[in-house]
Amino acid sequence: MAVGDYYSSLGVSRNASADEIKKAYRRKARQLHPDQNKGNPNAEAEFKKVNEAYDVLKDPEKKNIYDQVGHQAFTSAGSGGQGFSQRGGQYGSFSDVFEDLFGDFMGSATRDRGTNNRGADLRYDISLDLEDAYKGIRKRIKVPTSASCDSCNGLGTEGGTAPTTCPTCSGAGKIRAQQGFFTLERTCHTCGGQGKVIRDPCRTCGGSGRISKDQILDVDVPAGVSTGSRIRLSGKGEAGIRGGGAGDLYVFINVREHDIFAREGKNLACTIPVSMTTAALGGEVDVPMVGGEIKNLKIPPGSQSGKQFRLSGMGMPTLNGRSRHRGDLYVTLFVEIPTKLTEEQRQLLHKLDASFANSSSNGQGLGGKFKGFWEDLKN
Repeated sequence: MAVGDYYSSLGVSRNASADEIKKAYRRKARQLHPDQNKGNPNAEAEFKKVNEAYDVLKDPEKKNIYDQVGHQAFTSAGSGGQGFSQRGGQYGSFSDVFEDLFGDFMGSATRDRGTNNRGADLRYDISLDLEDAYKGIRKRIKVPTSASCDSCNGLGTEGGTAPTTCPTCSGAGKIRAQQGFFTLERTCHTCGGQGKVIRDPCRTCGGSGRISKDQILDVDVPAGVSTGSRIRLSGKGEAGIRGGGAGDLYVFINVREHDIFAREGKNLACTIPVSMTTAALGGEVDVPMVGGEIKNLKIPPGSQSGKQFRLSGMGMPTLNGRSRHRGDLYVTLFVEIPTKLTEEQRQLLHKLDASFANSSSNGQGLGGKFKGFWEDLKN
C-alpha cells in the first residue's frame, strides 16, 4: 500500500463513487477496529490510516484537492504547517457510520434534546361524495389526541414548579463513556436526554405534561380534491411532552364512487340512456351536472349506442387554484331497447323492420357489410 495513498488505504479505485467509498470504509473499519483486534499491535495504526483516508475522500471539496495536489495537501509539512484540519479529530469521520457499525450510541449526541419532546403527527381520514369534492366543503371532525395538561400548563410538575437538573448527567442530557481510545456519548438513562427530572409529577397527567382529549376542528376541503389528497394542519397533532411543540395533523381524503359519474383526473364521464326513436330521429336529452344544474344535449339523427359527446369545462375544478379551467364531461349514449311491447307496438315494429329491408343505408351500414359478407361466403 503506497504511503499517503488514500484510495489504496480504502481499497477503491480513483473513479469510485461516494457510495462505494463509504461501503469500503465500513468494511475496513469493521476489519481493523482495535476492539476487534486486541492481539494485533498494528490494528490501531491501520485503523487511523483508513479513518484519515475516508475523512478526506468523503468530502467532495477535499477529494478534489487531494486528486489535484496529493497527500501533501493534508499534512503540515506539505503546507507550511497550515494543512487542512481533520474535522472532529483523527476519528471524526468514524462517527458518520458508527451507528451503522455498532448501534445507536452517537445518535443522541447529534440531536437537540428538545427535538424528542415534539408531539407526534396524526392522520385523520375523511370520506366525501363527488359533489362535495366538486364544490368544496367545510367538514367538522373530532380527533382523539393528546392535549397540553391544563393543571400543570404542560410542564408535567405538580403546581407548575420547574423541573430540577438531572443528577446523573448534570443537565447535559448525555453521558460520556470511554470506549477504547475514543469517547462515546449516549442519552442519559435517568432523564431520557432532557437534562431535567421531575421530582413531584403532576397528578393529572402523571408528569407527561399532556392528557388524552378529543379535538374538534373545522377543516376546509377545497374544490377539486381527489382520493389520496391530503390537507396539513400545522400544530394540530399531538401536544409535545412537557411543553414540547405540537405535531401536525394530516387529513387524507377519500372520494366515494358515484352512481352516475366516473372520474378520470379532472375529467368526468357518464352514460345517458336515450330511446331508440330519439336515437333514430334525433332530439334532445337532459344531462345532469355534478354541481346540480341541468344541461340540454342535442342528439343528431341516426346516433348509435356508444356515441360520445364532449361538454367542455363541465368536469372537475383544478385543485391547485392556479387555473380556473375545469376538466371536461364526456357523455356516452346508450340506446335503450324496450323489453315489454304491446301487440300493437310489436306489429308496428314488424312493419318498420320490413320497410328497412330495402333502405338500410344502401348497404353501407354495419348490417349491409355483414349481408355482403354472408353472400360472399355462399358464392
